[in-house]
Amino acid sequence: MKKILTLVDESFEDLELWYPVYRLREEGCQVDLAAKKPGLYHGKYGVPCQVDLTFADVDPANYDGLLVPGGWAPDKLRRFPEVLDIVRRMNADGKVIGEICHAGWVLISAGILKGKKVTSTVGIRDDMTNAGAEWLDVPSVIDGNIVSAQVPSSLPAYMKDYIKVLNQQ
Repeated sequence: MKKILTLVDESFEDLELWYPVYRLREEGCQVDLAAKKPGLYHGKYGVPCQVDLTFADVDPANYDGLLVPGGWAPDKLRRFPEVLDIVRRMNADGKVIGEICHAGWVLISAGILKGKKVTSTVGIRDDMTNAGAEWLDVPSVIDGNIVSAQVPSSLPAYMKDYIKVLNQQ
C-alpha cells in the first residue's frame, strides 16, 4: 500500500484537498493529513478537515508521495521550517510531489523548482518563474517527480498524472 502525506492549514482550497485524497484512497493508498497541531481545519468554503498528525511527527521516509493543496493555506504552510524540510527531503528522495494552484508557493520556499517545468494558477506565475521554473499554461505538468496543476478544473488531469508518477516509483 502506498502512503501519501497531505499538508493542511486553514483556508485550503476544499476541492484541491478532498478530490486528491478521495481519488488516492480509491486507488488503495493510505493518505495521512498533517498540520501544525492536531485539530479541526476549514477550507475556504467551510468544508472541515480533522488532522491528528503534526508536521513534527512526520518522517518523510515513511511516505511514497506528498500532496500540497492550494487555496490560501500554502502561504501559511511555507512559513514552517518542518514543512520545508519535508518537501526538500521527499524531493531529494525522488518521491512524487503534487502541487496545485497556489501550492507552488511551498515548493518555491523549499527551493526545489529551479530548472523545472511547472504550472500553477496564473496569479503566481511570476513567483514560479522568479524561482527558476519554466511556467506552462496547461492544466497539468509532470517534470520528474513533481506534478503541478493550475486550478480546480485541472483536478482530473492532475490526479491522472500524479497516479501515473506514483505508480512508476
